[in-house]
This record gives sequence, structure tokens and C-alpha cells, in this order.
Amino acid sequence: MDTIDLDFDVVIVGGGLVGAALALLLCRAGSQPGSSPLSIGLIEAGRFDSDLVQLAADDANFDPRVVALTHASETLFERIGVWPLLKDLRRCAYQSMSVWDSEGTGEIGFTAEEANVDHLGTIVENRLLVSALRHQISHQANISVLSDTAVSQLGPMVNNHDQQKVRLLGLDDGRIVAGKVVVAADGAMSAIRHMAAFRLREWSYHHNAIVTTVRTERPHDGVARQVFMQEGPLAFLPLPSVNQQHYCSIVWSQEPERADALMAMSDEAFCEAIGQAIEHRLGQVLEVDRRFAIPLKQRHATQYIKDRIALVGDAAHTIHPLAGQGVNLGLLDVAVLAEEVLSAHKRGLDIGEDRVLRRFQRRRMGHNLSMMSVMEGFKQLFSESAPPVRFLRNLGMSVLNQHPLIKRPIITRAMGLEGDLPEIVRP
Repeated sequence: MDTIDLDFDVVIVGGGLVGAALALLLCRAGSQPGSSPLSIGLIEAGRFDSDLVQLAADDANFDPRVVALTHASETLFERIGVWPLLKDLRRCAYQSMSVWDSEGTGEIGFTAEEANVDHLGTIVENRLLVSALRHQISHQANISVLSDTAVSQLGPMVNNHDQQKVRLLGLDDGRIVAGKVVVAADGAMSAIRHMAAFRLREWSYHHNAIVTTVRTERPHDGVARQVFMQEGPLAFLPLPSVNQQHYCSIVWSQEPERADALMAMSDEAFCEAIGQAIEHRLGQVLEVDRRFAIPLKQRHATQYIKDRIALVGDAAHTIHPLAGQGVNLGLLDVAVLAEEVLSAHKRGLDIGEDRVLRRFQRRRMGHNLSMMSVMEGFKQLFSESAPPVRFLRNLGMSVLNQHPLIKRPIITRAMGLEGDLPEIVRP
């Protein structure tokens, strides 16, 4: 690694949702008074298509992967110019949530009115959001996209031609890339995390998540529904109607043996099974798309930074999908990292030095661990079958449902509007 072919201020590995969002956030450097633009290299192992996805009015082909965006995430996308692009695609805001226990009578509802907002969150298909992000990136002069290539080697820290400290990366096409900061946004199986020997705590939930799209007899009425069963939670997330037909994205967490049995069912049998599980609250489940089963694991890096490298999103942490917080935590990661890097850049500091990256880690690690603990607590609470525990959790849900003032902090947290928020996601 003697010759640097491409030298950037920031190199982002991974051009998916989280990595693309970070690239656009860092573009804001040139718009700040007294700040020059940052050069950004975005490395994507696959194809990088910058054309917006085109959807016909009668297209009911939904991406099985959806994201439930919080208000904080929506604000982030609005301010980097991505949210308006989705108006021409499709998205589905939900105004309320209904959560109940299948083992009793406990039920709790959350409404936008209680939070004094017009909606609680928005369901967006992953492919549409990534398409909008990449389309926006294609219009940024200071982002260089290196696609159809992957990092094959993590090199040392050296001085570049301007005698500035950089980290080297070797690509599988033979080029050597340098960055003052290297950001691993390359997912749960992050190659950068592995190459840099970050320590990782990992354990299996002993659940598989079945994800797919279903068509229902009755409309969802803008309600996100989740039922907790002893075997695992089932979420029905509202999608836009197409040709007056009603659709939801589902995430059904089940023990592996039961998940295998559900995957092996005919479409008709699966529709009946999932209809019974949701207690037919949307009438009959009429149709199901192709099903996917994903093993669920919790992962958390013991540190997010090391020697000019920062981990974000799933490269740093993965959690159970029961509350749909995984992507939102990743977006908060990149919002905080961008804020710290831009602040250091404006003050003329080395954006990759430890004191800059430590601030990012300090602001994000505690919040992520807290959310992971809450999700683990919910999973354990609702998987407990002992009658006294079932009685107490049902009683607790019923009591909580009658006290809006107690529910409000829960709603605020779910919308991503609590904690040490970076300026760009504040309402």
C-alpha cells in the first residue's frame, strides 16, 4: 500500500440506507459559514443505481423489507432533501398504535392526538428510501461513489501527500483509498469491523423473523398493530392501499421450529394461521406474498471507534425488531457522527482524531444500550407464561392505557424525540 489512488476526508463503506444518509449529512459542511466542503468517498460493493424507482399506480409489488421511521428520522430526511422525493413514490403514515397480549385482556393504544402530532411515524419500503437517497447523492459534487467494488484489505494509518494522518483501505479492484475517517456502515456482518478486530458481544434470540406482505379484507385505518404471544410478537405495519385493496407488512417472530413449519405452509394455510394470530382484527387475510425467514441475533460492539474507524448502524449494534427501532438507531448514529465531524471540521481540527470520535461514541453508546435493554425486557416479559406474571402484565397494560400523562413519555421515546438529539433531527 505505497501509493494512494484516492484521498478523501471521509470514506464510508456501505451505500445502503445508513451509509447513504451519512454521506448526505456530511455534504452540509460546505453550506456552513466559514466551512469548506468535505470530500466524501462512498464504497458500495454492489450496483449503485441513482435513478428513482418508478411505480405505476396499480403496482402492488411491495418490498418485504420496510422501515418504520420515527419523527426524528423523518426530520433528518426532510433536511437532507430526501423526504420530498418520497411524495412521488409511496409511504404510509400511521396515526395510532395498538398493542395487546394474546394471553389475556391487556391492551394499550397510543395515538397521535395524545402526543399532539398529526402522526406517530411512517412506514416506507426500504428500496424506495434507498432509491431516493442515492438519487440525491448523484447530485452532490463532493461525493464520489465507488460501486461494484469491496474493501479487501484494511491498511495502516499513514501520512498522505499533504502530511495529514489517514487510514488506508485496499479495494478488490486494486485501488488504494485513504480517509481521515473511515466509517463502517456495511451491516451486521461488517467486514470493516472484522478486519479492525473490534470486539463484539453477540447472542441469539432463538427466534426467526418471518417477513412478508399480506392483503387483508378490511383496511388498517392508519393503525400499526402488534400482538405479543408467548411464542413471539407479531406486527402488522400499514402500507398504502392499491386499487382499493388493503395491505400490511408483517414481521412475525417465532421459535425456529415453528418458523420452519409456518414457512412450509401453503399460502392458504399461512393466511389462516396469521389471521388467527392477529385475531382477525382486519378480517380475513386474503393473500400473502413471498415469505422470508431471518434468524434474529443481538449484537453490540464493545466500542464504536478505533484508530480513525467508526462503526454505525448494524455494524455497531443490532436489536430485536419488535419495536422497529433498528434503522432509527442507526440514523441517530450517523446524525451524531456527522454533527461531531462537521463541528470539528469547522473549528479546523483533525476530524479523525480520537477526541472527536470519542464524543460520538459517548453520545450514542449509552442510548443504544438503553434501547437494547428495553427491547430485551419486553421480549422476556411477554415470553413468560407463569400465571402471576401474565396477570400483572395485563393489569399493568390496562392501567397504563387509562393514563395519557404517563403514556406521553413512552410515545415521545418511540418517536425518537428524547435524549441527546443532534440539531438536524430536532423538530
